[in-house]
Amino acid sequence: MPSDTHRADERRFLDERGSSAALAPNGLNPATIMEKAVRERIVESYFWKEQCFGVNEADIVDRVVDHVSFIGGTYGVTQKPTPFLCLAFKLLQLAPDDSILEEYLSFGGDKFKYLRALACFYVRLTRRAENVYKTLEPFLEDRRKLRRKGRTGTSLTYVDQFVDDLLTKDRVCATSLWQMPKREILEDLELLEPRISPLGDIEDLLEDDDVDMNGGANEDARADSSDEEGLIEEEGSDRGRRRSSSGSSRRGDLRSRDRSRSRDDRDMDRSDGSSGDER
Repeated sequence: MPSDTHRADERRFLDERGSSAALAPNGLNPATIMEKAVRERIVESYFWKEQCFGVNEADIVDRVVDHVSFIGGTYGVTQKPTPFLCLAFKLLQLAPDDSILEEYLSFGGDKFKYLRALACFYVRLTRRAENVYKTLEPFLEDRRKLRRKGRTGTSLTYVDQFVDDLLTKDRVCATSLWQMPKREILEDLELLEPRISPLGDIEDLLEDDDVDMNGGANEDARADSSDEEGLIEEEGSDRGRRRSSSGSSRRGDLRSRDRSRSRDDRDMDRSDGSSGDER
């Protein structure tokens, strides 16, 4: 006999779909991807009860634009869930397909940067490893700023840094991420093509750095040698000046001595002549 009691869709998601609904593309149960304590905080939060009831995929865009001004999991002393985390849990319930996710990711501008961050977070939670890399890696070039709120307060981050955290860390936004195989393994299995960095080949960059360092060292050595040569030349010129000045002073002293001697001799001759006349 069917029950006349109407239950909210989030309760149905937790009670029924958690065991009977289709699994996510990566094989995980969408109702249990987040920890139980986090799920309980979400469904008991004021934002979830007011803004997330009866919401579809199109309404998610409006909710993000109007209410999401920072990313994060839980914050404050009471570990209150952020609107970002509540809407991520709502996406787990709605299970949008890839075409809708592409629309979320394609929105640009500062107005929709948190929508892109939310879609990236959902892709990391539910998609297969090769699809996660293919979908998220292009956004490693997104330099838009994001606010992050956590237990210690609010900090500044960027979209590319948030995407890098999703690809490299084990826990983001109070959610334990399922462990993906490394990119090198997927490349060996020919599931992914080798990624080309926008900066170029890393080996070429290292070689260029070595060349620049060696060139700089050679230039420094040349500059040091030229400085030493300049110092030697200056010292030689100073010595020459001192020698010339000392030689000229010595010659001047000798000349003055000769002059004084000649004067003394003349005075003595005069004195001798005067004494002879008196005799």
